[in-house]
Amino acid sequence: MSQQRTIRLSLQQHTSTVCVLGTEISIDIHGSAPKDATSFDVRGTPGVDVYIVHNPQVAKVPTCVPRWPLDAGVEVVVTMKAPSNAVNDNKVSLSWRGKYISLDADTTRSGAVKRKTTDKVKWTWGPDGQGAILLVNCDRDDPKSSDMDNMDFCVRSYADLRDMSCMILRTQGPDAIFDDHKLVLHISVSDAEKVGVFHARALKDYEHVLGSDELSYVVDRPSGQEEDTFYVEGLAFPDADFSGLIAFHVTLSVNHPLVFFPPDGLSLGWRESVCLSPSLGLTLLPRFIPSVSDNADFVEAVSELARKARCKLTICPEVENRNDRWIQDEMEFGYVQAPHKTFPVVFDSPRDRELQDFPFKSILGPDFGYVTREPYNETVSGLDSFGNLEVSPPVTVRRKEYPLGRILIGSSFPRVGGRRMTKAVRDFLYAQKVQPPVELYVDWLCVGHVDEFLSFVPAPGRQGFRLLLASLSACYKLFREKQEEGYGEARLFEELETVTTTTIDEILANENLRRENDYVQSCIDWNRDILKRELGLSEKDIIDLPQLFTVIDKEASAFFPDMVNMIVLGKHLGIPKPFGPLVNGQCCLEENVRSLLEPLGLTCTFINDFFTYHTLLGEVHCGTNVRRKPFSFKWWNMIP
Repeated sequence: MSQQRTIRLSLQQHTSTVCVLGTEISIDIHGSAPKDATSFDVRGTPGVDVYIVHNPQVAKVPTCVPRWPLDAGVEVVVTMKAPSNAVNDNKVSLSWRGKYISLDADTTRSGAVKRKTTDKVKWTWGPDGQGAILLVNCDRDDPKSSDMDNMDFCVRSYADLRDMSCMILRTQGPDAIFDDHKLVLHISVSDAEKVGVFHARALKDYEHVLGSDELSYVVDRPSGQEEDTFYVEGLAFPDADFSGLIAFHVTLSVNHPLVFFPPDGLSLGWRESVCLSPSLGLTLLPRFIPSVSDNADFVEAVSELARKARCKLTICPEVENRNDRWIQDEMEFGYVQAPHKTFPVVFDSPRDRELQDFPFKSILGPDFGYVTREPYNETVSGLDSFGNLEVSPPVTVRRKEYPLGRILIGSSFPRVGGRRMTKAVRDFLYAQKVQPPVELYVDWLCVGHVDEFLSFVPAPGRQGFRLLLASLSACYKLFREKQEEGYGEARLFEELETVTTTTIDEILANENLRRENDYVQSCIDWNRDILKRELGLSEKDIIDLPQLFTVIDKEASAFFPDMVNMIVLGKHLGIPKPFGPLVNGQCCLEENVRSLLEPLGLTCTFINDFFTYHTLLGEVHCGTNVRRKPFSFKWWNMIP
């Protein structure tokens, strides 16, 4: 019998020893094994022989099969084949395995499913956060389908499968355990309506097993099978009654009643969210404009602007828009994102006028999702149109970062009983968490949209943008300057044949108009203070554009085309042509705006929308809609 000695291993570091040729080393696999280990694998480099001894009376057997049972009669013996040529040139590796059940997803947010033994049901925000990300499968990959992909109980294509998130159930242990026990994947009643789960049984064979009325699923485990792959699709976005967090659980049961929970990775938490597109962005995606019976010149002017900005323009024909020109009010663009995929989503407003079918019928499609919110027995007002929904650029406020910007919506909070965006839409926007809304005061406006008094343009400097605000004070200051220069007789609207003109002198002498605009200025100043506080802005981040309003029954509308209601295509601005007083043959309002914006590297193009939009209480921004590239920042890395 060869001389033999025993060595003990450490789970924290490598163990080294000297083995003399002709002697044996016995490895203490029992004393070194981690808790709950039930089997082990052992491998050696070519210079050593590793044997498994089942019983001292039984001959040693080479390690030709993996996963030896870790019972009291098993021993590992190592011998050298020949003398070594260098120190540590031969090694033996030993790994232990236990009976485990593990439910795994991409909890590390790397784009791949990895086994993880920490608390997987815990979902945390931030760059060091953990927890799986779930896409809401709200696009329509099958052109033959009449609805969104998550409205059915089947996987229609590989493209449909790519919109889902992978989840893997791993089991390891003696097959005999599963003779009397069943693996049950289950979900709570409240979560079941938020997700759908498909079991990948074979290529192109995906069985719907959880979701809707299906709360639990018994997973068959054929002998030797250690993994089952599932695909999860989101059915609902976060909302007032749904945090966006979903948990799956797997239980080992006896005769199917649920009786106990094994300890290893049996619960799994997920979250989903939608982001609205930024209001600025140099990378522009398709842009939409309705073609109606009287706006051919407007469409051509916007088309020319799009060509300059190298932006694709999609014209919505009359057969689809049904003479509804207010496409900004009908919809807003956002996107959904998981580590493995991102796709855009159109958010359909509850205004439901003639364009109401356009987002669902013409935009929903492959890798283009759709979402809407129905009011809770509320009356829809003008504040529910999405000219009243904007997103700021990324900002930092009192050292708190908002890398996806903040949603801006108009409301009526300074007084009781005014118009307000429906609770269903507000609840939905607040529930997304990643772009915390700021509510502004808009009930002083006849239409009541935030885009009537503010806009953002790209600009160099600390913030990377400027906030543009309509300013009555700036307009009166400009007109007084022109009056003092001797241009008091210059007329507004002189270039419009059928519109009554008025001079600078007449405007400055009109006390009623001045009182009305003092009231409007006080309303804008209220919002100015909110925007400075909630977006972390200073006065140098704000540019005042000259504007006048008229007020009827305390509801204001633009006196001349509202220049802040512009379309921003990178550095190209499409601004409503104001038809201001001509000074030396040039509109003094246009020249003033150019002097404020062109030094920032911006190009100003003034577009005539007077009869096609302005007289109908809207402007360029109201009649167009732009989809922009999503933020590069991943929403789950934010800390709300």
